Amino acid sequence: MKSSAKNIKLTSVDELFSTAQERQEAQDERVVRLPLSEVHYFKGYPAMQSEIPFTGQPFRVRDDDPKMLETLESVKRRGVRTPGLARPDPEGGYEIISGHRRHRASELAGLPDMPFIVREMSDEEAVIELVDANIQREDVLPSEKAWAYRMKLEAVKRQAGRPANNSPQVAANFRSDDEVAETMGISGDTLRRYTRLTELIPELLIMVDEKVDDKKIALTPAYELSFLKKDEQKLLLDAMDSEQASPSLSQAQRLKKFSQEGTLSIDMMRVIMSEEKKGELDRITLTGDKIKKYFPKSYTPQQMEATILKLLEGWYKKRQQSLER
Repeated sequence: MKSSAKNIKLTSVDELFSTAQERQEAQDERVVRLPLSEVHYFKGYPAMQSEIPFTGQPFRVRDDDPKMLETLESVKRRGVRTPGLARPDPEGGYEIISGHRRHRASELAGLPDMPFIVREMSDEEAVIELVDANIQREDVLPSEKAWAYRMKLEAVKRQAGRPANNSPQVAANFRSDDEVAETMGISGDTLRRYTRLTELIPELLIMVDEKVDDKKIALTPAYELSFLKKDEQKLLLDAMDSEQASPSLSQAQRLKKFSQEGTLSIDMMRVIMSEEKKGELDRITLTGDKIKKYFPKSYTPQQMEATILKLLEGWYKKRQQSLER
């Protein structure tokens, strides 16, 4: 242990920052203060270093995130009272396994150090701890889930004895995708769909997280697009840009079909994308005669519209939750 790390005894636990597991670890293990200059993000899982665009740390820390701002305010008032988890880095310093927000808040608050539990861990143990400690955040992005799920799945398989040469052959004692998914409270299908998103090129994957140039790709079409070859995905970007449109589910399914048949070209992409959703959307009309029977007579058209949109929002959230199970 570095001489700059000081032993401390914590007298209270900050419910805002920690999970039950972290609080128990804080009680059971020795806690030290590490200078922020000696602590850095998880550098990556060696078994996946060849993956692109994987950079090692699946979870981002965004300074403008509401939870981050809440954490920063608490750190300014009270300091960090619950330790993070870190492991020694053979190349120097320590890698953060959990406590990324606390670490960043400490930096922004101008603090010199932060309490950590320092634990020796294998690469696989570190990956599993990192994913389990961070995946339950409320604001985890689809791309973060995709890489985190894939990392944990790979780590669990290697722990169980996967051949070192990354052979596709799976030993009989490996835990299945469904069993790994169950440990995270999701279905095997959800795990497989999210991990499949890691096959998207970075420019498309970021459109699953957020709008880029007014274009955003929904999760289900993104899953279908992940089956396109990488060079086809790059051509799709051009088609999307020229037609100023994002693929719908039916468009993504057709792109996948033509790709698997070996007949997908940039011209075909442009034809498909030029269909947009205009024709489909223009045919969706709700006249007053169709819907007025569902509302009180006193309702104005504006009130009807607001109610319909609210009901659709509730339906959408329930559908997203069902896809997560």
